[in-house]
Amino acid sequence: MQPDPTVLAFDTSAAHCAAALLSGDHVLRAETRKMAKGQAEALMPMLQEMLTDANLRWQDLTCLGVGIGPGNFTGIRISVSAARGLALGLNLPAVGVCTLEALAEGHQGPSIALCDARRSAVYAQGFNGIDLAPQQLSAEELHDLRAKHPDAPLIGSDMDDGVSTQAPKMPLAVAIARIAARSAKPNLKPPAPLYLRAADAAPAKPAATLLDK
Repeated sequence: MQPDPTVLAFDTSAAHCAAALLSGDHVLRAETRKMAKGQAEALMPMLQEMLTDANLRWQDLTCLGVGIGPGNFTGIRISVSAARGLALGLNLPAVGVCTLEALAEGHQGPSIALCDARRSAVYAQGFNGIDLAPQQLSAEELHDLRAKHPDAPLIGSDMDDGVSTQAPKMPLAVAIARIAARSAKPNLKPPAPLYLRAADAAPAKPAATLLDK
């Protein structure tokens, strides 16, 4: 019998630095640190601390999971770049997970996952029978969507503008780890950022080439 996969997942797509360490279905460690800036400096020490506390080494990992957005432009690039570098150095698959999919993880039946896009907008994706690919919606478009699917719960956290949502079933990084464990396979394409707002997706050309090719 093969040992349970050991998955390290992390996300910096919003004002936080979140990570989780799973062995099979068992959550070994999970932490979310709220921070508006400084994720680039905090992420790697946080991951190392998590492994050390669990008496594990980087070489003990089976795969990595990383939140690819939508969310904060700079934050997404921090975690995706870290995941790609770690995957290359450790020769591990790195699974990019849409943060909206992670928010909906564990919910049964039709649902709509939301995260705050600011500027009176949200990022949204439908699940389990609701045909809605990840996209940005205005307040009016969200109202129309809710009218079309009145029984589908809205799943999300830290929403502004008075949008009422149900809490996710689990911490974001734990959900990313669970999805990554199911999706990991050899020769997996490296994770790439998921940008849904064009104005936020205009980095300098060399940086864009590095992450998106």
